[in-house]
Amino acid sequence: MWKRSYSVTTTEITKEQIWKLVTDINNWKNWNDSVEYSKLLGEFKIGNYFILKPKGGPKVKIKLVEIIKNKKFTDLTTFPFAKMYGEHTYEETQDGLKICVTMTVKGILSFLWIKLVAKEIVDDLPSSIANQIETAKKISNE
Repeated sequence: MWKRSYSVTTTEITKEQIWKLVTDINNWKNWNDSVEYSKLLGEFKIGNYFILKPKGGPKVKIKLVEIIKNKKFTDLTTFPFAKMYGEHTYEETQDGLKICVTMTVKGILSFLWIKLVAKEIVDDLPSSIANQIETAKKISNE
């Protein structure tokens, strides 16, 4: 199993603002430079899927496997002989909102999917989360 995390703590946004941003899957391209398009199939709830088309890559179907409103969601991408989990957590701390993304790859061909997909996602996390924060600042905190 391969696992990598990246986190940042900010006082610039609330968990409600970031939650509105990240659960609006159809608009991920507006803050994630590596996304050509994404489309939620149905509602943002456990068991549903979304389609993600990264720039320069094939589109993939991703399943929502865990959701705790304003706190956490986990998605699952199934590859031949490997699974990749993306865990996104939002935790209020003394120092601000801690945003953490953990990517985990498991399976017999995990080495291949780490090289082809997961490593690039992890390398992009610092700029992706910075973009999320900047975009979420514009969202009404209702």
